[in-house]
Amino acid sequence: MTKTANFTSTTNACKLCKPLGASLAFRGVEGCVPFLHGSQGCATYMRRYIISHFNEPIDIASSSLGEKHAIYGGAANLKLGLKNVTAKYAPQIIGVATTCLTETIGDNVPMILDAYQAEFGGEDAPQVVHVSTPSYTGTHMEGFHAATTALVDQLTRPAVKHDAINLLSGFISTADIRYLQEVCQDFELKTTILPDYSASLDGQALNDYPLIPEGGTPLAAIRTMGGARATIELGATLPDHSAGTLLEQRYQTRLHRTALPIGIRATDAFVELLVTLSGNPVAERYSSARGRLIDAMVDGHKYISGKRAVVFGEEDLVVGLTSFLAEIGIRPVLCASGGHSGKFEQGVNAALEGIDCGLPLVREDVDFFDIEQLAQELEVDLVVGHSKGYAFARRMDIPLIRVGFPIHDRVGGQRILHLGYHGAQLLFDTITNALIAKKQGDSAVGYSYM
Repeated sequence: MTKTANFTSTTNACKLCKPLGASLAFRGVEGCVPFLHGSQGCATYMRRYIISHFNEPIDIASSSLGEKHAIYGGAANLKLGLKNVTAKYAPQIIGVATTCLTETIGDNVPMILDAYQAEFGGEDAPQVVHVSTPSYTGTHMEGFHAATTALVDQLTRPAVKHDAINLLSGFISTADIRYLQEVCQDFELKTTILPDYSASLDGQALNDYPLIPEGGTPLAAIRTMGGARATIELGATLPDHSAGTLLEQRYQTRLHRTALPIGIRATDAFVELLVTLSGNPVAERYSSARGRLIDAMVDGHKYISGKRAVVFGEEDLVVGLTSFLAEIGIRPVLCASGGHSGKFEQGVNAALEGIDCGLPLVREDVDFFDIEQLAQELEVDLVVGHSKGYAFARRMDIPLIRVGFPIHDRVGGQRILHLGYHGAQLLFDTITNALIAKKQGDSAVGYSYM
């Protein structure tokens, strides 16, 4: 009998759970309390991950189901939990996401919420938005997109046409959201960004702990998104059914999809779209930033040209970073993600079109065991991704450039700017200096001008 190698289904997943992504999206709505219909442990786990990255407190309510509820259902706990959250927090909205437990036992959440609204609803009652997010069928990115779509689906109303645009940013850093706010202001575009957790998950130091932090997309703005003259949806691997397509189908709001503006080419495309929508020229601060970035790329080319990189993380972020790395002369040899949109390889190949660097291995639905096994065969010089890749980067003795989510072993992970010419400049300097430091560290004598 031939002996085959043992197979481990997942070893250190390159993804996080679906309701975690939904909780982040709900946190980006003004006056919203995220609520998980499931066991208490789910909420605790997600709070731990979110707090370690953003270094901000976040309350995630739970229906706290136990063994009994796995048999008899969680309707009573869900109703009681919503009553308690309403009494304690006085929220404008509660975002209810399901977990593996409640999906497995088959709780009919829409029906339970209808009964709750009939029993306890009223003019002063908070709006309740629900989304199905079982982790065994997806990733945190799928939960994020599902929650954003649910917000648009359940909150928007027919609205008089107005001059604002909708910007569906995807899962980006708080600094990236602030960049999008600033660039839209500079183009004189009134914009509704959904979700907006730039303040609610990256706020100021306060003497008193607010139960619901300030910030987030206003409910009134969400309700009128159907009246906007256009929607911009950022991402290269977006689902076919999304908040953007829903707005287009339901309200005929024109949809523009473009990749995350990471690097020169993708940022050029995003800026050209803003020029078209606004009718305004590019401000000097952006054209000069672009010029400085190109100058820096020329200056640093000798340090990074021909280096080989592994890129991992959320699919849209990996696509953007892959394009950027190729632009600066680094060859992406492996692009990996725990997501499984089915659009990942197509997005990577499109991002590299016209750049002479060869096509990388593209692997979706992989874990870090898979990534490390592949990386060991590819003569890699650096790894680009979040903190969960630290262990294998350390074992391989190569630099890890921390981007994306989660970053829990450095300060400021939530404030990394990835987008625009300014973001590309910061990434370029970080990557180049890491490779210089690696060369110095590996040298027997080091090198300097002294």
